[in-house]
Amino acid sequence: MTHFEGTPVANEVVALPRRTRGPWALAFVKLRRNKASMASLVVFLLIVAACLSAPLYARWAGVDPFASTLDAVIQIDGVETPVMEQSTEGLGLGYTPLGPTWRLGNYFLGADSQGRDVMARMLYGGLSSLMIAGAATIFTLIFGTAAGLIAGYFGGIVDTVLSRFLDVLWAFPIYLLAISLSIVTISQGISIGPIVIESGSLWLPIIIIGIVYVPYVARPIRGQVLSLRRSEFVLAAINLGVPGRRILWRDILPNITTTLIVFVPLMMALNMLTESALSFLSIGVQPPAASWGTIIQDGQALLYTRPMVALAPGLAIALSVMVLNVFGDGLRDALDPRSKVRLGRD
Repeated sequence: MTHFEGTPVANEVVALPRRTRGPWALAFVKLRRNKASMASLVVFLLIVAACLSAPLYARWAGVDPFASTLDAVIQIDGVETPVMEQSTEGLGLGYTPLGPTWRLGNYFLGADSQGRDVMARMLYGGLSSLMIAGAATIFTLIFGTAAGLIAGYFGGIVDTVLSRFLDVLWAFPIYLLAISLSIVTISQGISIGPIVIESGSLWLPIIIIGIVYVPYVARPIRGQVLSLRRSEFVLAAINLGVPGRRILWRDILPNITTTLIVFVPLMMALNMLTESALSFLSIGVQPPAASWGTIIQDGQALLYTRPMVALAPGLAIALSVMVLNVFGDGLRDALDPRSKVRLGRD
């Protein structure tokens, strides 16, 4: 039997081209092989899970983390122990909160100056801090991306106006601007037409923190859009008469998605620090709500007698910010096409 060269015959194995991985799959492999980033992600997810369990923990422990319990008594090794102990220093006047028992459900981290369970308040405070940081991150990314896209694509007077407005925000020190906005709104809230936000609402710190970081997202996005605006595929779409709105949504936005994804953990870390600072200064989360910043403020007067009241939320903030930054660095390396991580074969 004769056959032409290059024609497969019976029982001959034909080699098929090996399927190549897409860019997202390659990025996931890089991130998965970054042990430090994956460990940081696991730690952060554990922190989130613990904070989400705050209502369950408070119910199980039988405590109200928002109500004063100065006359509460608990059982420790069968012995009734008051939550607020008589002071043994100086003239013996006043009371000292119960120290850590290191027993879950039984004032694990002790009590604060109001006799409240510090562990329960820690979990509720973390829930508030994470929620504010996450919502402020979404706020910043939405408005920062919109400003960067519009300024970079349309240019001209639109770019000039938006860029000057962003420069004004950029000129203020972050914390000075956040403190100034908080002081103005904390007493009377925000009222814009039908939109009314009360002074004690968590939306106030979310909006304030979201606003002050908009230039930090909008400026790099604008730079990327200016570069993409001169690329061949965008110029071809413009010459074909494709509407600008469609070009922004279908051609430019997908090309800056990786930058936005990298921004998420890094902005979360910054927003968490800013929220804690504002709450520590009493211009962030307002009582009876709690955050890690307000708990540190509550424990400031107890730093020498019951340091765990202030140290526990401080360590929680430091750990959360550290793991978010480590994960953000790994995410940036994974999504960077210039990264030199060797993938090998699976």
